[in-house]
Amino acid sequence: GVHRSPTVNPMQFDRRMRFLGLVLCVQLVLPFNLFTPITRHGVHRSPTARAIAELLKSDVDVKPPLGGMVPDCPATIWDAGDIDIEYWQNKYMNEDRPACPVEVVATASDNVAGPAYFTERAEEFKEMLLTHGTIWFRGFDLMKDPEGFRSFWEALGLDPCLDPIHNSGLRKFHSKKDAVYEEVNKQSLAKHYIGLHNEATEKKTAKTGAFVCFKPATISGGEFLIADGEAIFRDIPLEVLRTLYERQVRISVSNLDLDVLSMLPGEAKEAAMGKVTELVDKNIAPKFDMDLEMLWGTDGKDMRLQAVELPEPPVNRHPETKRPVWFCNMHNHARFLRDRRPCSVPEVGMTDIYFGDLSIIPGEMLQQVNDACERNIVRVPMQPGDVLLCDNYRVLHGRDIFEGDRLHAVSWFGDSSEGPPGKPGDLLNSFVNNFLVGK
Repeated sequence: GVHRSPTVNPMQFDRRMRFLGLVLCVQLVLPFNLFTPITRHGVHRSPTARAIAELLKSDVDVKPPLGGMVPDCPATIWDAGDIDIEYWQNKYMNEDRPACPVEVVATASDNVAGPAYFTERAEEFKEMLLTHGTIWFRGFDLMKDPEGFRSFWEALGLDPCLDPIHNSGLRKFHSKKDAVYEEVNKQSLAKHYIGLHNEATEKKTAKTGAFVCFKPATISGGEFLIADGEAIFRDIPLEVLRTLYERQVRISVSNLDLDVLSMLPGEAKEAAMGKVTELVDKNIAPKFDMDLEMLWGTDGKDMRLQAVELPEPPVNRHPETKRPVWFCNMHNHARFLRDRRPCSVPEVGMTDIYFGDLSIIPGEMLQQVNDACERNIVRVPMQPGDVLLCDNYRVLHGRDIFEGDRLHAVSWFGDSSEGPPGKPGDLLNSFVNNFLVGK
């Protein structure tokens, strides 16, 4: 018999594609299951400290809710042209590296002072952060709950902003009124190792991050990881770093495996692939507020649609010091490395990284970058009330696997002098967190 392609009613096809678009939206965000329900944990203080806290509590309680007033994350400041890789590597090799992190440990009088301690030393800590990249505040009672944590960063004069991918639906507030996001504490991802990364996309980057511990992992693990981007820049082999710099990189942020479309005959298959690409590009990708290109088969799987960021350099000059740093999420995003350590992210959330022309970065080169990153990781065993204040352009962060319950959180900061570039809507973020992953 003669095989004929089935006749497809255009209106039926369009309705089916719209439905498929909704399914793809849910597929993109639901499997991550990143968030745990918000729980409030009691803070155990000595009677004296508790009495002092109660005296200060009225200041905390009257703070107006930030909620929808938090401005968007600022645009990424790129300054990566004409960097002499060899010169700067040699310079860094001959310098004495400042401690990263530098520790600031509270005394009894510091705790009595409360927010005033940080207000009085705001300029000192600003200079300290610029020199060291990270400050580890230890033993402070103030930052043991979201309200006190907010008082801490307000006393330092930091300007809160949204997470770079807030509008994707993959970022949940722990305390929205205090602009405090929950970190990745979900049990389903407890055995997932989060590699080093800047909280940045090619398009948006937070200037500073403050990571707070409300409760460390109750059984083991969950240490916070940081690494100095200048030190990583120094330690990547010269030819590897030069090659990556010259060829640039592209990051794939999501996979959609649509093998079901391969069952369609000829032209119907091509039409369906084109329609899916259009749906994702116009209706889903913009929710991530990133410049993405939708590409089929980049990693050799013909029916896999990947959302890929634009080419970007893996190094950048720090916007204030003008010193070059490793500014790339390769350690976290490269699939070659993820496949060789604990990973529980579903396929839709698997990332990867390519050269700027979308050719494969050799595993040996990725391993050499991994070695330089691992050599500079500092594992920070944070305790309740501890805060790591990180220069997000200078220092990369991550998280080790853990057992038990864990509650860490983070606030992000921009620069009020830049002015918000326009706040994104919150529709998808609210929908995902209220109806898909739960409050």
